[in-house]
Amino acid sequence: MRIRTLLPLLLVMALAACSGEKIWASDEAVAKAAYVDDGPPSVTLVTVINNGNGSGGHSALVINAQQRVVFDPAGNFKSPQAPERNDFVYGMNPVMLRAYYGFHARREWHVVTQTVEVTPEIAEQVYQLAKNYGAVPSGFCGNSTTNILAKVPGFESIGHSFLPVKIMKRFAELPGVKTEKIFEDD
Repeated sequence: MRIRTLLPLLLVMALAACSGEKIWASDEAVAKAAYVDDGPPSVTLVTVINNGNGSGGHSALVINAQQRVVFDPAGNFKSPQAPERNDFVYGMNPVMLRAYYGFHARREWHVVTQTVEVTPEIAEQVYQLAKNYGAVPSGFCGNSTTNILAKVPGFESIGHSFLPVKIMKRFAELPGVKTEKIFEDD
């Protein structure tokens, strides 16, 4: 009889461990931080690469749609100027975007950005999918990024993966992709 009582409790605890940290910035903070970039609509895959062994440490998306935002699944970037709602980070003006890249690029890691210009409709679709994705548990950044991209026309070839470097290599095959590498030594 005791096992029947404990089993549901254990199941709830296990499922709770599978969710990411739930963060919900206020409407006021989100509205105040909103940044509209005048560049073309685009989707940028951000990959953090270990300088020692070339492995991938993180995947994220910079989305330039109705606003420029970052989908930072299971990410640790925090700034009062960039309010977050469950891994969806607002306020990505040029200063905050540089801060985001600089947060990841350091002596042990560099950042690879791969940008593809898209239609406003595609940018908005990625924006909405990322906004509604929810908090992502640790270790699932690549999986959540590919779950979103797999639903978007033009990105189906990326497929599903947990591995940031594998995702980066597939993204590199998209037509018109522009790649940059960011190194910092601090």
